[in-house]
Amino acid sequence: MTDFTSFLAADRGQTARAIHVVHPDQYADWLARQPARTRAAVAANKVVGKPGNRAILPGDAADDWAMLLVCNEDVTSPWRIASLGDGLPEGTYRLAEGEPGAAMLGWCLAQHRFTRYRKTEPVGARVLLTGEPARIEEIVRLAEATAQVRDLVDTGASDLGPAELEAIVEALARKHGATVEVTRGDALAAGYPMIHTVGQAASKDRAPRLIELEWGDPTHPRVALVGKGVCFDSGGLDIKPSAGMRAMKKDMGGAAHTIALAGLVMAAKLKVRLHLLVPAVENVIAGNAFRPGDVLKTRLGLTVENTNTDAEGRLILGDALTKAAEGSPTLMLDFATLTGAARVALGPDLPALFSDDAALAAELLAAGTAAHDPLWQLPLWDGYDEMLKSDIADLVNAPDGGFAGAVTAGLFLRRFVPRGVAWAHVDTFAWRPAAKPGRPKGGEALGLRAAWGVLKARFG
Repeated sequence: MTDFTSFLAADRGQTARAIHVVHPDQYADWLARQPARTRAAVAANKVVGKPGNRAILPGDAADDWAMLLVCNEDVTSPWRIASLGDGLPEGTYRLAEGEPGAAMLGWCLAQHRFTRYRKTEPVGARVLLTGEPARIEEIVRLAEATAQVRDLVDTGASDLGPAELEAIVEALARKHGATVEVTRGDALAAGYPMIHTVGQAASKDRAPRLIELEWGDPTHPRVALVGKGVCFDSGGLDIKPSAGMRAMKKDMGGAAHTIALAGLVMAAKLKVRLHLLVPAVENVIAGNAFRPGDVLKTRLGLTVENTNTDAEGRLILGDALTKAAEGSPTLMLDFATLTGAARVALGPDLPALFSDDAALAAELLAAGTAAHDPLWQLPLWDGYDEMLKSDIADLVNAPDGGFAGAVTAGLFLRRFVPRGVAWAHVDTFAWRPAAKPGRPKGGEALGLRAAWGVLKARFG
């Protein structure tokens, strides 16, 4: 794991190179105040005040220089100076004007690399100084959590199956003094029949399981985090095309988010009784794979007519949500890479948020905006509930026609959450199709900081 503590330090007046971050609207005024040598360097680099323009500014001595970055990011953005985090020589830096604040996160993440499958040469740290040393610990935790989500999603399915997810949760429990209970394989059939059915075709060493972690004072409010852990999704008998299957190592992205979120909760010692639930399966094709037309039993007692084996995530979440609700939690959050429909509607950057609890939804939306980790609320539209009707069972898992696919998936999950429980469902992509400063192509934490902001505000 990257040592993020090496990228930040308290500013005690030590020698450091300056970084000038200038907004395009203020660029002309800034340039007019600079000495002639700075204006000459800017002209030589053809910097005209457009976002992304940068230049090395000469100092008094040959080895004395500073950095100019023209940036239109808000001063509260984590990504304000992220483009410099991996582009500058190793050394120590400080902002010439103001404190870095949230930009410390982007600075750290820009220096993180997923290196499991490639040989890389060691690179020295670029250290950013801050006059707010009290913030360093939390920024480091956020960077570690974000990097964990990215690394888990980027890991190939051959190296990250249900057993490996279990080991990761076990390690997290040991670190924080939590307890773990795991129900595996055929033992799932009686209590968690949908998890068992979806994962039963996998090989014995990749058997399905429900992984549960409990931590905290039992007298504190109970908070349940549920994460979809489909370690690879072939689509089952309703097989995906090769293009659709290519990125399906990321279908455990919901589990990655909740595992990282649980780590943040425990590290900060929030006053909660934490219950993490990860239904972990591999959806593959074999002689005993579940079929279109099968009627599945559920932990709740409902029956589900399976209309599509590629709509398996909501099935395993149904049993996990039922178990989470049995503990009478104050708050339930689930994360899942659940539907392509959410991506069609909102694109890769905006996770879809679903909740019948107006206060909780408002808090999540506000926290996402504040953290530059936006969510976008879609409705749990009661009028579409009839789309889940089945001719032979209590409901179907995937309605015909494809209309409102993200909404009907959320409505399906709602059937397994008791009325009156504060619950929110986040349909996240967990993936970045194109790189941005501090955010490489590949696995991504989308909605993590928003959820953390709510938990910290409510239970910190």
